[in-house]
Amino acid sequence: MTLRRCSILIALLSTLWLAVTPVWGASKEMIQLQTQVQQLQEQMTAMQRSFDERMGVMKNLVEQDTDAINKVTGALTTLQSTLQRQQGDSSTHVDQLSGQIQALNDTLDELKARLAKVSKQLEDMQSSQQSLAAQQATQQAQQQAAAQAPPPDVLYNNALRDYNADKNDLAIQEFSDYVKFYPNTDLAGNCYFYLGEIQFRQGNYAQAAKSYDQVLQNFPTGNKTASAQLKKGFSLIELGKQDDGVAELRHVIQRYPKSNEALQARERLRKLGVAAGAPARPGQ
Repeated sequence: MTLRRCSILIALLSTLWLAVTPVWGASKEMIQLQTQVQQLQEQMTAMQRSFDERMGVMKNLVEQDTDAINKVTGALTTLQSTLQRQQGDSSTHVDQLSGQIQALNDTLDELKARLAKVSKQLEDMQSSQQSLAAQQATQQAQQQAAAQAPPPDVLYNNALRDYNADKNDLAIQEFSDYVKFYPNTDLAGNCYFYLGEIQFRQGNYAQAAKSYDQVLQNFPTGNKTASAQLKKGFSLIELGKQDDGVAELRHVIQRYPKSNEALQARERLRKLGVAAGAPARPGQ
């Protein structure tokens, strides 16, 4: 704006000089003024040219800077887009991998569960086979032993003979063989009773009580039932179970009142200072 005003001023001065010259004529002052105006005009022209040059340079620099900024901005935008796309791709890829890994883990867990189930079934089958094989082997051994065992009457008579001869170890083996090979015969109850008698003699009262109980539970109508219950009562008393033993003796008296076993039961109760006619406990 300053350069433009100076140019206008110089133009006005030139016009004024041209207008005055015909009237007054050339004078020294006018010549000097004209010279100064001319110099001022030249300076203004030089300044305008310098200003235009500088403005051109500045404009060029601004354009270059603008281009550079635009390029940087574009590159930055592209880079951001690339990064976002890569992040999105990476996130998607990671999600896909995570899903695949989870699916593989689920499949692995399912396979492990199936394997455990199959293994358990296989173990059960093997256990059943082994148990069946053991049972078959036991049955075969029993069958073979029974085939080789003496006839029941011979085996029983031999056991009874050895029992009366105080050959307790041999008698125990023979009575045990009898109940193993011929468990369902009537004489099997007698064998349990004599086993109890040997055990009672040896002071093994707990095992004797069990043997007597075998007679009572499995052969309640046998000819050794009263004797087995009497001796079971004696065994329990020897074990310190007096109440239980007394109950067994009272049962003998109630069930077999006129038997020799009832007389022995009354005598034992008298020695214990217990009445023979007291009621039995519930369930006996």
